[in-house]
Amino acid sequence: MKMHTSLRTLVTGGVGFVGSHLCKRLIADGHEVICLDNLFTGSKDNVRDLLPHPRFEFIRHDVTFPLYLEVDRIYNLACPASPVHYQYDPVQTTKTSVHGAINMLGLAKRTGARILQASTSEVYGDPDVHPQPEGYWGRVNPIGIRSCYDEGKRCAETLFFDYHRQHQLDIRVVRIFNTYGPNMHPHDGRVVSNFIVQALGNHDLTVFGDGSQTRSFQYVDDLVEGMVRMMENSGGFVGPVNLGNPGEFTILQLAEKVLELIPESRSRIVSMPLPADDPRQRRPDISLACKELGWQPGIHLELGLARTIDYFRQTLGGTTVSTTSG
Repeated sequence: MKMHTSLRTLVTGGVGFVGSHLCKRLIADGHEVICLDNLFTGSKDNVRDLLPHPRFEFIRHDVTFPLYLEVDRIYNLACPASPVHYQYDPVQTTKTSVHGAINMLGLAKRTGARILQASTSEVYGDPDVHPQPEGYWGRVNPIGIRSCYDEGKRCAETLFFDYHRQHQLDIRVVRIFNTYGPNMHPHDGRVVSNFIVQALGNHDLTVFGDGSQTRSFQYVDDLVEGMVRMMENSGGFVGPVNLGNPGEFTILQLAEKVLELIPESRSRIVSMPLPADDPRQRRPDISLACKELGWQPGIHLELGLARTIDYFRQTLGGTTVSTTSG
C-alpha cells in the first residue's frame, strides 16, 4: 500500500523485531520515519541500513517520558514482548504499556496525528473461546507473572478507546498474534527463535508440558502489511482487529518442523514443566481483518521458518537453507 504523499511517521519500539521491519516498509512507502527506542530489547543493528537514509531518523528515548514532536502518524509498538524480557522488570513493563500509551496519545492529541496501538493476543489470556474473535473479552489472571504484559496491554486499549470517545482521537488498535521472522532476538524466549537457536547449536529443543498446546504463527511481513492497511484504512474502522495466521500447530509439531528444516542438527526434543498461566490454545479469528482490510496472511509456516533459519544461520554463523521450497 504505497503512500501518495510523504507522511511524518513516528514508530515507537522502532528498532525491535517488528518495529524494524515496519520502519523499512514505511521508508519504502515514502514516509519520513522517526524511529524511537530506548534500546532495552531492540538493537540499532536491525535498522543499520536505514541510518544513512535522508528520510530516517533515530531517537533514543523511553516512552514513559513525554515526547514533543510534529508527526502525522504514530505506530506505538514500544514494550518488551517476550516473557523473558517483560518479566525481567514487570513494573517497568506495565509503565511502558500504560504511561507510554498516555504519552503517545497526548502527542497524537496535540498534533492531530492518527495513532495505532500494537496490542496483543495476550489480552485474551488463556481463552475458553476458540478461535478468538475480537468480541471475546478474555480470561486473564490479573496478578500472575504474565500480568504486567497482559494487563498493561489491556489497559492501553482502554486508554485508546477512551481518548477516542472523549477527545475524538483518530485511533487504530491491532491485536497481534504470535509473529516470527528475521531480526528476532536469539534469546528472547519466544518459541520459534528458541527452537531454531537450540537446533542450530545442537542443544535439546525444550518443549513445555507435553507439547499439545497450540499456537498460530504469522510471518512478520504479513503482520506489517496488516498494520499498514489498518493505519491507512479510510473507512472509519478503528478496531480492535486480530492480525495473525489462523493456521494452528501444536508446539510439538513446530519443534519437529524446525528439526526437519535443519537436518544436520543433532538436537533431541525434551519436555520441561509448563510455565504458569501458559495459554493452552491460541488461534485468531481473522474474519474481521479479511472483511474490513482485505487482509489475510500469505506466507506459510515452512517458507517463513526457512527464511528465519537463514537469518539465524547468518547472524550466529553457518550456511543457509533454501527459502524457495514448499
